Amino acid sequence: METGEAKPRVDPDAAAPGGLAPGLYLVATPIGTARDITLRALDILGSADLLAAEDTRRTRHLLDIHGLRRDPRSLVPYHDHNGAAQRPRLLAALAEGRSVALVSDAGTPLVADPGYRLAVEAIAAGYPVHAAPGASAVLAALSVAGLPTDRFLFAGFPPPKHAARVRFLGEVAAVPATLVFYESPRRLAGSLADMAEALGGARPAAICRELTKRFEETRRGSLSDLAGAYAAEPEPKGEIVVVVGPPVAEEIGEAALDAALDAALERLSVRDAAAEVARALGLPRRVVYARALERAE
Repeated sequence: METGEAKPRVDPDAAAPGGLAPGLYLVATPIGTARDITLRALDILGSADLLAAEDTRRTRHLLDIHGLRRDPRSLVPYHDHNGAAQRPRLLAALAEGRSVALVSDAGTPLVADPGYRLAVEAIAAGYPVHAAPGASAVLAALSVAGLPTDRFLFAGFPPPKHAARVRFLGEVAAVPATLVFYESPRRLAGSLADMAEALGGARPAAICRELTKRFEETRRGSLSDLAGAYAAEPEPKGEIVVVVGPPVAEEIGEAALDAALDAALERLSVRDAAAEVARALGLPRRVVYARALERAE
């Protein structure tokens, strides 16, 4: 039996003051081309009582492009720095039976985005929460990467520091799925070098930059090749998604791995032998190190 205060109940069929049914609407917006927005998203953005935006300037520009006019007082900022202060206001609007639309800078809210806490609190309070799906950098990158899409893991932004990033990558190295990361241009070369080391240099990957924008680019190759290429070039510009194919350990026979390790262990420590074999065979260092420990016993 539930205890505590009763959760507020809102009739999902009741019309809010702006003509949209009450509730929180998570509205996907274009990641580049402004026309990549759904008709339903335009309806919601034009009629929601409150529009909470990660960047009100960008959202206002999007509204202008599509000819949507709103009372400036109904467009409020909601981002990492003011979320704790703004949530009570937005939840109070939901309690009054109003409609609140949430948009991020670009793409689908809650995906590497500060809207997560608002959605969680709205759900916990018993308010309707609706998705208005559309553009997503994760799905767009998967579509053009040319890598398996039947199983994938979105891992967000890798840590900015080398040591933390290597530990983070080690945690996902053996996941039997395509990996998807967001990364900033200034850290791309370093991240790719760490990915080649931690995930295996032979793993196929794709760097998807400026998706749906004028200078859209997708570069494909092994992690080792891509890491070398970006290390030798000027820092790229724009928003970047890194897609890495599943582990390729299955392609290396266990006997071949053991033979390489045995030869390396005759002249190197376990750690150094594992590092050498991982580089040579393009396998995740953590996986090879675990096997090297078994061979050294």
